[in-house]
Amino acid sequence: MAFGWKVHGDGRSPAPGEVVKPGERLSWPRTAGLGAQHVVAMFGATFVFPIVMGLDPNLAVMMSGVATIVFLLIVQGKVPSYLGTSASFVGAVIAIRAAGGTSATVTGAILVAGLVLALAGVAIHFLGVRVIHKIFPPVVTGAVVMLIGFGLAFVVAETYWPQDHWVALATMCFVFVVMVAFRGFIGRIAILLGLVFGFALSWVLDKAAGQITALDPTAMKVTTHDRVSFDSVSSAPWFGFPDTHAPDFKMSAILLALPAVIALIAENTGHVKAVGEMTRSDLDPVIGRAIFADGIGTAVTTSVGGSPTTTYAENIGVMAATRVYSTAAYYVAAIVAIGFGLVPKFGALVAATPGGVLGGITVILYGMIGLLGAKIWIENRVDFSDPVNMAPVAAGVILAIGPVDHEITEDFVLSGIALGTIVVLVGHHALRAIAANRTRPLAEATGGEIGYDRKAETPE
Repeated sequence: MAFGWKVHGDGRSPAPGEVVKPGERLSWPRTAGLGAQHVVAMFGATFVFPIVMGLDPNLAVMMSGVATIVFLLIVQGKVPSYLGTSASFVGAVIAIRAAGGTSATVTGAILVAGLVLALAGVAIHFLGVRVIHKIFPPVVTGAVVMLIGFGLAFVVAETYWPQDHWVALATMCFVFVVMVAFRGFIGRIAILLGLVFGFALSWVLDKAAGQITALDPTAMKVTTHDRVSFDSVSSAPWFGFPDTHAPDFKMSAILLALPAVIALIAENTGHVKAVGEMTRSDLDPVIGRAIFADGIGTAVTTSVGGSPTTTYAENIGVMAATRVYSTAAYYVAAIVAIGFGLVPKFGALVAATPGGVLGGITVILYGMIGLLGAKIWIENRVDFSDPVNMAPVAAGVILAIGPVDHEITEDFVLSGIALGTIVVLVGHHALRAIAANRTRPLAEATGGEIGYDRKAETPE
C-alpha cells in the first residue's frame, strides 16, 4: 500500500541493527525533518542540470516533486526513491540545441524517450529482469553511461570554461576539497556548496576587480560584462507558477534523446537493487514497475516544459546514513519541492549562476558520469581482451567524445552520443553473433594477439 505507515518502535530512531522500512515511519516531526534533508540532498543536481540544459530550474524542482509522488503511487510504496533531474539527457539536449532546437523541441524529444522508457518497464515487468542483461549486458550499459558523460567534454571546453576560467578553476578545486575533507552530509552536497562558493566569488570579483572580458553566451562573442547580473532576480515575483510550455515533436531530436533510455534502465535497476539490499527485501519483481514509473514521471514533467527525471543516488545515500527508508519522508520531500517551485524569485537567482561557475561544476559532474560507466565494467568484470567487447566500445566512446557527425540525409545527422550509442549497441550484438558462428580460431584471424583465448579455440 502507498499509505498507512506503521510507526517504527518508539518513533524516535531505528532500533540497533534495524532499519525503518518503506511501509514504516518515525514520528511526524522527525519524518518532516528527514523529508527536508532529502530535499537538500537532491537539490544541487536537480536545479544544476536544468540550467545546463537551458530549462527552467524552478519548474524542474516543482515537477520533481510531482514526479516523485507519481513514482511512489505506481510502485505502491515499495521502492523509496526521489525523482530528481536526470543528467542522462544533457548530451542529447546540447546536440538538439546546437542544431537549432528550442526548449519545446528538447522537452518533446525527452517526453517520447520517457514513454519508451515506460514501455521498456512494462516489457521487463512481464518478461523478467533477465531481459535487461540479455539486451543490455554490462559492457553495453557501461559504455553508454561512459559516453554520455565524456561526450559532454566539449560543452565544458567550448561553452562554460571560457566564460571565466579562473572562477571555473577555483570552483572545481573547492568542490574537490569539500568532497574529500568532509564526510557524511556535507560531503554529499559538495556540488551545491561549490555552486554557492563560485557564485559568491564571482560577485566579489565584480566588486573588487570590475567587469570581465570573456565569452558572453547570450551574445556568443567576447564582450566586457559583469560576471553576475541580478536584473532578472529583482524583477521576478516572490510567488507564482513557473513558466510552462507545450512540447514540440521532431524526429531528428527524438532520435538524439533515445540513447539515454539505455542508461536510465541501467541506473534504475542498480538503484532498486541497492535499496533492496539495504532494506533486506527482494525488490527484483518491482524493477519493471520502477522503470515504468520513472518513464511516466519524465513524460509528466516534460509535458509542461519540465526536466527529465530519474531515481537519485544522493537520496539513497541519505537513507543509508539514517537507516530510514520510509516513503512517508519522500512524500514530505515532494511537497516541499513543489512549494519551492512556486517561488519565481528563487528560480531567477539560480538562473543567474555565472558560466564560469558552471564550468567548474560540470567538469566534475560530466567526468563522474563517465567514470560510473567504468565502475559498471569493473563490478561486472568485463573482459576487454575480447574484441567483441573492446572494438565497438572503443569506437563508440571516441565518436561521442569528438563529437563526430555522421550525415544520413541533409536534414538528419547522427552525432556524438547518439552515434556512439548505436555503434556500441549494434556493434556488440553483431560481433557477438559473428563470434558465435566463427569456424576458425580467433588466433588465426588476429595473429595470436588481442582476444585470443586458447580455451575457446576450435579444434581443427
